[in-house]
Amino acid sequence: MTTTSTSVLKIMNVVFWIVFIGLCIKTGAIIISFCVSLFVNEQGASDLYLGLNLSELFAYSEYHYISTVSLLIALYAMKAYIAYLVVKIFMKFNFYNPFSIEVTSLITRISHFALNAGVLSLIAGGYTKWLMNHQGVSVPIDWAGEEILFFAGVLYIVSLVFKKGTELQTENDLTV
Repeated sequence: MTTTSTSVLKIMNVVFWIVFIGLCIKTGAIIISFCVSLFVNEQGASDLYLGLNLSELFAYSEYHYISTVSLLIALYAMKAYIAYLVVKIFMKFNFYNPFSIEVTSLITRISHFALNAGVLSLIAGGYTKWLMNHQGVSVPIDWAGEEILFFAGVLYIVSLVFKKGTELQTENDLTV
């Protein structure tokens, strides 16, 4: 493996650690501000996280507010877990034997979690669209369900390639 590839992978490892930590912080901040808006001061709904204003939804229905923010928290938690799994790949990855059962399992798990996140995102997007169209309540959240599902599909294909690569590498190891 060239030094350029090694350097790029080390940089990617650092980037994914930053992404993982950032998503954990974002998820935690939304949970805390959500709890504050419910139990301490309902004005917290006007700036839930970095300007996310769900005060109109909170004023309309506390039930719909709780449902929407719960879906948002679940989505960010799933994204954080996906980033954590990518960090684990960097810990398990071996340049000389890249196709291992552990890495293949992690990539498959990431693709499944991305599929779940995409489905959750589509459900949440449909729910908030229903709130906007039929209830007249503004919900300024872009769930990006289609992009997440596309990501899940690509990862599933990569996991199949890694699975086949693992099988071929195992056969090659047994032959030698």
